[in-house]
Amino acid sequence: MSAHKSGPLSGLKVLEMSGIGPCPFAGMLLADMGADVVRLDRGSGAGPLGLPIDRDVIARGKRSIVLDLKQPEGHAAALGLCRRADVLIEGFRPGVMERLGLGPDVALAANPALVYGRLTGWGQSGPLAPRAGHDINYLALSGALHAIGARDRPPSVPLNLIADYAGGSLFLVNGVLAALYEARRSGRGQVVDAAMVDGAALLTTMFHGLLALGLWRDQRQSNLLDGGCFYYRAYETRDGESIAVGPLEAKFFEELVTGLGWSRDDVTQSDPSRWPELEARLEALIKTKTRAEWSALFEASDACVSPVLSMREAPEHPHNRERGTFQTQFGVTQPSPAPRFDRTPSSITAPPKELGEHTAEVLAEWGVRPGS
Repeated sequence: MSAHKSGPLSGLKVLEMSGIGPCPFAGMLLADMGADVVRLDRGSGAGPLGLPIDRDVIARGKRSIVLDLKQPEGHAAALGLCRRADVLIEGFRPGVMERLGLGPDVALAANPALVYGRLTGWGQSGPLAPRAGHDINYLALSGALHAIGARDRPPSVPLNLIADYAGGSLFLVNGVLAALYEARRSGRGQVVDAAMVDGAALLTTMFHGLLALGLWRDQRQSNLLDGGCFYYRAYETRDGESIAVGPLEAKFFEELVTGLGWSRDDVTQSDPSRWPELEARLEALIKTKTRAEWSALFEASDACVSPVLSMREAPEHPHNRERGTFQTQFGVTQPSPAPRFDRTPSSITAPPKELGEHTAEVLAEWGVRPGS
């Protein structure tokens, strides 16, 4: 049976087409918030990423069914699921779902209220729509990659968080929930075209405004928030670790200066011409203490100084431990659902399941007869 979840999306039926990348992450977010997410797999064995099933944590909270869409019975069952779903999400290149006979025209004809979420790198239209790509490619075309890294080197490659997950998964979930809200009034579903290049570009909105005002240089490591400013960057400590320094506001900057033991008369926050000189001074000073020593010195202040933690260290930080920002479930330490709801809390309801484990269960529960 599907878990009776307490999250705000409890009762929502989501059909996720199995794949890799940000679409499964979007499905995980919906499952964390209580939706009944059923992943339609087309094979058996390892999960979509080729990982052992019990370590594919993005599959948490979902159920898995296996259908052969090339067979009439499998296709009919999949269409039956579309009739009963509130949402369908897929992350294939444009045209793949149409070739499977489950494109928006077919699915919406079967279920006019269906919200059909499509997540791709380049979008459903445009000259690059049929081309392959990955996070770094979408990030490059959005203008965001150019702004990340050192000024005298090629752009730094960030983790695939910006285009794949922020520009892709989060915008897909945002669009799906908006379309569901509209469908409550109209009774009609619609197609949500979430493109990672669009989302990554939208994330740079503030910087385009600053650029238009002449307050942002279109050059890496030359601005307030891109590592060009001496009081907004990471520094290496004596033990080879790092701390992050970021007191943008004047009152917080005062606390940093006091904590460093500097004279306020000799330090300026508002003169970019002095940033290189002050950066060199601060770099040398930070290397005189360990990360733990600097953390202890500034922990009780508003100087905006934090230790840079590794993924193994982050779950053990006292703040994260008290809030339960991470939790260990089915033998894997992983981030907890977010955001938090005080009345209908999200939760990790089940570990990743074997492919096809719920085929008979879901078809019966959703009222779909095999071959119908």
